[in-house]
Amino acid sequence: MKPQQLCLIIMSNLNSENASTLENAMQLMIQTFHKYSGNEGDKYTLSRQELKEMLTQELGNYLGNAQDKDAVDKVMGDLDSNNDGEVDFTEFIILVGALTVACNDFFLEYHEKDAKKSDKD
Repeated sequence: MKPQQLCLIIMSNLNSENASTLENAMQLMIQTFHKYSGNEGDKYTLSRQELKEMLTQELGNYLGNAQDKDAVDKVMGDLDSNNDGEVDFTEFIILVGALTVACNDFFLEYHEKDAKKSDKD
């Protein structure tokens, strides 16, 4: 069985009530990507404008300067690994993964500093 067939079977049997937290997170990432993709052009990719809208609406708390054209261009350039001027789902997942790693690193450092501070008291 191909991975795509397996995913189709799993996704058709899942709903938010019986899905795990991680399965729900995966479904949300897929739904979020497709909420913005295809509003202009290819329905399976994000154009620069669709990316900007997604960054602003969905990641505004993490990327406070998403309104800044240069910031959006920088994110687009970093993500668009095949230089086609669009961000596909794989490139989108790289963004989400990189942000998640950065947040995890921040919280680890924060907790380490907090623990050291508590040890001194």
